[in-house]
Amino acid sequence: MKKFISTFIILCALCALAYTGTDRYSGKDKEIMQPAPPPCEWYRGNEWDISIWGAYAFPGNDGRRNPTDVALFHEANEGSDNHEENVGRISNDRFLNKDDAWGGGVDFKYFLCKYFGIGVEGYGLAARDTVGGVLGTLTLRYPIGCSRWAPYIFGGIGGAFGGSEGILSEDAADNDIFTETNIDRDNALLEGEVGGGLEFRFTRHVGIMADFSWHFLDKADNNFGMVRSGVTFAF
Repeated sequence: MKKFISTFIILCALCALAYTGTDRYSGKDKEIMQPAPPPCEWYRGNEWDISIWGAYAFPGNDGRRNPTDVALFHEANEGSDNHEENVGRISNDRFLNKDDAWGGGVDFKYFLCKYFGIGVEGYGLAARDTVGGVLGTLTLRYPIGCSRWAPYIFGGIGGAFGGSEGILSEDAADNDIFTETNIDRDNALLEGEVGGGLEFRFTRHVGIMADFSWHFLDKADNNFGMVRSGVTFAF
């Protein structure tokens, strides 16, 4: 009898413990862990960016490139000291020397932090001659919250090369015939640029960009605008 009573008491105690354990670990009392929100890592600090883009450029002056009348001299007879003067027109645009130009380029940037990067860019354009430039750049970008969008502004300084200027002149023998002569520029020009644009990231490593920049050269008539769009790879 004593053994039965002892066994019964032990079973009751075990049942009580089991019931208490069920309440202690019931779903109502458990702390439900919520998953952490995804980090905002579309744009990061210590990031290398490589952008490859196509470009369209146009001169800062009007469509005729602001030609100016100049006096040209032609020898009336070969070996003679007699000269005949006539008037020609010279373009003030001594770089693109064309109403528009297509081309492309590439830039490399390293972002010291999420918002600030330094880099270098190079471009080439099919103007009257093939022209190009290389510039060091500074970029400020501002990713919009945790979105994939990031507007940015940038500026740079460097050199431009390969420009030309054109002269349209009357033929000395026949005033109805005009000849256009292009003068190539062998010397490089100091170049500065300012601009702004927008980038969109498909993934942390691949995105697209589009921007506009204004380029300042030797004189105001040499300045030009450039529209760029392309793809960006981030590492």
